[in-house]
Amino acid sequence: MSGPDLRRAAAARALELVQPGMKLGLGTGSTAAAFVDLLGAKVRDGFDIVGVPTSEATRIQAEGLGIRLATLDEQPQLDLTIDGADEVDDQLRLIKGGGAALLREKIVACASRRMVVIADAAKHVGTLGAFPLPIEVNPFGLAATRLAVEAALSASGCEGPVVLREKDGRPVMTDGGHMILDARLGRIPDPERLGAALWSVPGVVEHGLFLGIASAAILAADIGGKAEVTVLGSLA
Repeated sequence: MSGPDLRRAAAARALELVQPGMKLGLGTGSTAAAFVDLLGAKVRDGFDIVGVPTSEATRIQAEGLGIRLATLDEQPQLDLTIDGADEVDDQLRLIKGGGAALLREKIVACASRRMVVIADAAKHVGTLGAFPLPIEVNPFGLAATRLAVEAALSASGCEGPVVLREKDGRPVMTDGGHMILDARLGRIPDPERLGAALWSVPGVVEHGLFLGIASAAILAADIGGKAEVTVLGSLA
C-alpha cells in the first residue's frame, strides 16, 4: 500500500474518537492533513466540532472544508489533539517538527486533555534520533545560539551536525517568525536529558522532543496489501 493509504487508515481510526461538540487540536503535516480531510467530510454531513489549528497551513485547509475554527485564546482547554509525528518510540516519546510547526503543535497538544498521534508504522522506532531533531530558534544571535546548541547536544551524549533548515536557498521561517536548526544525531540515548539541556540555551524557543505528552499512537502498516492498524498506549 502507498504512504497516503496508510496515513488515511490511521486518520480514519482516529476519527472514531471524535464526538459531537468536541474542541479539537488539528495537527500539521501530511498525516494530520488526511485527518482534517476526513473530518471535513464528516462536518459537511452535519457533524459539529470546533477546531484549533496548529499552523496557518492547517487553518487554510480546515477553513476550505467548512470546519468551524477558534483560537486557543477563545478555547484555551481542548478535549483532544490529533497530530502526526516524525518518530514515536515505545514510551510514546516523539520527534515532531518536520513541518516547521513544532512550537504551535506543542502548545496546542499541552492545552488538550489527550493527544493522539497518527502515523505510518514506519515512524515507530526503537530509539529516537534517526529523523533530524528540529530546534526552533530566535533569529537574533543565530550563530551564538547554534554553538550553544551544539554544546548542549555534546553534553547530553549526542553528536552530529546542526544544520539551518533552508528552502530555495533561504532559511525556513515558522509561523511565529523563528528559524529551525535540524540536529542530525542518528540516535538520542536519553531524550529527557537532551530536552532539559536544550531548554537551558538562550535563543531556543522550542525543541521537537515531545515527552510525556502523547497518550496513544495509532499506527498503520501494510500487511499483505491491506492496512492493519495497531495502537500504542490507551485511546480511552
